[in-house]
Amino acid sequence: MTPTLNGSTGLDAHLAFARRMDRIDGLAHYRGRFLGTDADTDTANPRAYLDGNSLGRPLRASADRIADFLQHDWGTRLIRGWDEQWMELPLQIGDDLGRACLGAAPGQVFVGDSTSVLLYKLARAAVDSRPHRTEIVLDSDNFPTDRYILEGIARERGLTLRWIDSDTEGGVTAEQVRQVVGPQTSLVLLSHVAYRSGYLADMQAITAVAHEHDALVFWDLSHSVGSVPVELDRCDVDLAVGCSYKYLSGGPGAPAFGYVKSDLQGVLTQPIQGWMGSQAIFEMGPGYRPATGIRRFMSGTPAVLGMLAMQDTIAMLGEATIESVRAKSVALTEFAITLVDEWLAPTGVTVASPREQTHRGGHVTINHPLMRQVTKILWDNDVIPDFRSPNGLRLGLAPLSTSFVETYDGVAAVRDVLRGILLGQNGVRR
Repeated sequence: MTPTLNGSTGLDAHLAFARRMDRIDGLAHYRGRFLGTDADTDTANPRAYLDGNSLGRPLRASADRIADFLQHDWGTRLIRGWDEQWMELPLQIGDDLGRACLGAAPGQVFVGDSTSVLLYKLARAAVDSRPHRTEIVLDSDNFPTDRYILEGIARERGLTLRWIDSDTEGGVTAEQVRQVVGPQTSLVLLSHVAYRSGYLADMQAITAVAHEHDALVFWDLSHSVGSVPVELDRCDVDLAVGCSYKYLSGGPGAPAFGYVKSDLQGVLTQPIQGWMGSQAIFEMGPGYRPATGIRRFMSGTPAVLGMLAMQDTIAMLGEATIESVRAKSVALTEFAITLVDEWLAPTGVTVASPREQTHRGGHVTINHPLMRQVTKILWDNDVIPDFRSPNGLRLGLAPLSTSFVETYDGVAAVRDVLRGILLGQNGVRR
């Protein structure tokens, strides 16, 4: 689904194109499954929601699932629910997610803890498994949590951080990794899709470069899972984490997921030895003995309520296929860039994301010194992108819930607000 405007220009031509793309979109029917879209007549809808890469829209099925859980699973089964289904839920959902979105065989993915906690647990386990190595490789524009946690681990274990100076409008390449990894590298931690620029890293090539030096490779999938195809097993990835509240629509604060390659599970020792990762959970033994398999990387009691909503999105992604989702994502971002180039470039806006679709994830960042002010006015007028310092406005286009007309409306609103500010008007054209 590649957008072409056939040489036509102008406001009406772009709107006609968006409407045509929505008519032929093979995934358009999924939009009606989400609360808050124009297909949902039961709620007050924002004019355009372009922040699905930060917090996904909820599914109607998830609202029903959560209500039913409160009324029946929790309300009537009470503590029996642990024995009947909840204890295995983190592993069951992990396998479903691995199959639908991660290219991961069963028994390698679990759900639990926050992304930050999982980053710490798995990174610490990784460096501890390489006790004679002294360096961790990371990049300067990775998400703050990733950088902060590795700074703390390096301080705890007396390690040196080797920094890749990454382009804030691009991302990390295999050649850059090659220049910094070596015999002292214990771990390489990178994001598959850069949170700021949307740059899509070459997972397979970068992993192979690190493995040439027997370093472990750890990928943060927070901005890629559910938006772009991920092939963890095929790329020989060692470790991965990701959040579930973006394209997986798990809801605010929903727990993250972790991936540990099967042949590392008996080798790595995680540092937060909670009872849920022990071999015999209810024996309450005097000392910790880790469980076998992926369960050994769990720590505390699973956040069952927080795991409910993501199940519906994972099932929907399996139904739609991640390849179809990616095709629409590319079409949406191409369309957004076309609109930005025509409407916003004359006002000084620049595209701060890769223009080559093979290097771009599911969002587009556009830069202008006034974008912080633009974002505030847009939010006040029910048009919702997000802002990233210093000058970036991100257009997060979630393929299953975002339409082409919604994309058109959102970028048109950005244009109107920015023009209004430049003219001293501060308004959104209705």
